[in-house]
Amino acid sequence: MPKLKTHKGAKKRIHISGSGKLMRTKGPKTHFRRNKRKDMKRLLDNKLVVDRVDIVRIARVLPGVKPSRARRTRPVVVAEKPQE
Repeated sequence: MPKLKTHKGAKKRIHISGSGKLMRTKGPKTHFRRNKRKDMKRLLDNKLVVDRVDIVRIARVLPGVKPSRARRTRPVVVAEKPQE
């Protein structure tokens, strides 16, 4: 079986956090950066979690990412105990 090759564009744009979530940056970060407001530039510096619908597609281009592992990152709702 041939080696799986990593998509270099996806490798540069997406990284895996310590807890296993796929993180991405926001879009128009560097284009016309002088004309953007300071608070807008700060917002564009933050990283976002990749949507669940895109995880399978990203896992196809990044061989080290397992889609089943990445899907488990959705928040778990813990039921509260009734007060006695």
